[in-house]
Amino acid sequence: MHPPPETPDPLEILTRWRTRGWVRVVELHLTALLRSRCPDADGWLLLAAALTSHQAGRGHVHLDLAALLEDPNGLLALPPEGSGPTPLRDPDAPQRRLAGIDLPTWLARLDHPALIAALDGSSDNRTPLVRIGTRLYLRRLWQYEQEVAAWIESRLTTDPRQSFEPSSVRMCLDRLLPLSPIEPSAVDWQRIACARLVQTRFGILTGGPGTGKTTTVVRLLALFLQLSLERCGLDGNTDLPRIALAAPTGKAAARLGDAITRELERMRLGTSPLDPQVWNAIPNRVTTLHRLLGGQRDSRHFRHDAENPLWLDLLVIDEASMVGLELMADLLRALPPQARLFLIGDKDQLASVEAGALLGTLCQRADGGHYTPTTATHLQEATGHLLDPIWLDPDGRALDQAVVRLRRNYRFASTSGIGQLAQAINAGDAPRIAALRAAPGADLAWLSLRPPEDGLNALIVHGMAWTVPDINEQNHQIVEKNAGGYRDYLTLLHAGKPTLEAPAEAFDLWAGALLRAMAGFQLLCASRQGVWGVEGLNARVEAALRTSGLIETDQRWYVGRPVMITRNDHALGLMNGDIGITLELPVDGAWWTRVAFWSQDGEMGGIRWFAPSRLPPVETVFAMTVHKSQGSEFGQVVLVVPESLNPILTREWLYTGVTRARERLILVETGEAALLETILSRRVTRAGGALFEG
Repeated sequence: MHPPPETPDPLEILTRWRTRGWVRVVELHLTALLRSRCPDADGWLLLAAALTSHQAGRGHVHLDLAALLEDPNGLLALPPEGSGPTPLRDPDAPQRRLAGIDLPTWLARLDHPALIAALDGSSDNRTPLVRIGTRLYLRRLWQYEQEVAAWIESRLTTDPRQSFEPSSVRMCLDRLLPLSPIEPSAVDWQRIACARLVQTRFGILTGGPGTGKTTTVVRLLALFLQLSLERCGLDGNTDLPRIALAAPTGKAAARLGDAITRELERMRLGTSPLDPQVWNAIPNRVTTLHRLLGGQRDSRHFRHDAENPLWLDLLVIDEASMVGLELMADLLRALPPQARLFLIGDKDQLASVEAGALLGTLCQRADGGHYTPTTATHLQEATGHLLDPIWLDPDGRALDQAVVRLRRNYRFASTSGIGQLAQAINAGDAPRIAALRAAPGADLAWLSLRPPEDGLNALIVHGMAWTVPDINEQNHQIVEKNAGGYRDYLTLLHAGKPTLEAPAEAFDLWAGALLRAMAGFQLLCASRQGVWGVEGLNARVEAALRTSGLIETDQRWYVGRPVMITRNDHALGLMNGDIGITLELPVDGAWWTRVAFWSQDGEMGGIRWFAPSRLPPVETVFAMTVHKSQGSEFGQVVLVVPESLNPILTREWLYTGVTRARERLILVETGEAALLETILSRRVTRAGGALFEG
């Protein structure tokens, strides 16, 4: 017989961890609250509750006690990134603190009817914690997961009133996305996506950068509207469906709005294949989800909910990988019963900062298709494409039929180093990555740098020149391009500044050109702290640019300072992640410091100017984390891989950073080359419940 484990003092453990910066203060408050309400609660129960909260703060929907006891330090990511490694002999290490308990004993210590309910999947109990097997949830996250799963399940069944005849779909689709005259038998996944999703009440379109998601969305909306218009004519109803477009962040919303506007303008240049009423009904304004739902200051509640639903028939959400479980639950409650929902995003990107990895979970079988023979027959009738048997599965689930992955990349040629690297990362193909390191190609550079004299300063200021074939020349002449680092936009800042007497429009044009130039070069990193983190790199960039005479940093709000909003301000229309640039603007005949941002509609909506004192919290953004870069793209990216491993470095982190680059990627390794292979082997494993896991 083993002696019973010593009961820990959870507040003592958490206080020590909090002092070292390992956990949040909310874990301390939660533990104190539960103890005050239930003084008889076992210490192991209180500690489990605090660790469940800690995991929720890291994006996990639940805590699996079995997995925790197998690898306490790794599962909890303690110490966190930037804190340095903790030797196992450290008395504060989770592995040491949990050494005295085994799984059966811990599960037995969780028995407390006022604090935790052990469920078989449903309960009316209002305990703050829920346990299913070895999984422990905060009740609110468990409830969100149940609501989202139930909503999606209810929309996966076919509603004959909302479906269209395959022959009608084919006629419209042939005008919107004609079969390739060169390869008419080749499967066009954009056609497949349009034909499939237009028949669903809930659908997902996934694919990497450059696979044509925006193009497909515009065609999908046009197809849906045209088919609805034809049905309206038959029914005698002239009202077209109401459509809304949304994204999780302001910059993602602006980017989608700009892309849709350009796509619509491009399509209107030719002979319109559809009714003009259809083109006019496709929206090009994209809002943030918080703005769409009616976010309220200092409140977790929204103006739109089940009692006050949104007034729409179809909602499209871009960058859906960034949407957390709680926000998705709020959104689904606010959708009217007849509304369709389409999620658009890259399933291989990093998951949302908030709890949950919804898109990745829902798309976990997308690579294989898993379409049933019935779905394949309908797709053949609607597109003329006969799917290869590798995409078929007689046991395909209902969710599989609602997911389409775009498989052709239109941005990166087959010879593109960026494209090949992204594919190799997703496949976990270390030998292929090693080959690319040795022969990276024209759009990919691989640097190994060490401080203090590592060459990064010159890269930051001047960029790197590279040669590319000029595709506009029939002889494919080799030309040299140069990415001038941050020098490009700062040179434009000084050389292109309008005079004091210039009209306001001149300053708007100038600011817009600067914001576009800034997006041509971006330094990305893994974490906030450390030499290779945001804080260290931002200080280093400022020093290098000051030495080069490009900026003056005697004051905080120096001219040329790029800033990122770090907290939503609905009153100002500025959202977390929006990027602006500090400039001088004439006011009453004198120069005043102002910060220029794109409007809420992106580039198409012009410039907004704010005094620095009016802004919500901001941070300098010469360098940003890969997490913060989601929803953005840059002409050239310098991706800095830190010298040592930390919990952030995963295959998804690497893929997301690499795919932020449109034209040129410089991958900077500051540690040993073997570290990249280790990163490749580590996956983001967001702990969720049984939400369509299979």
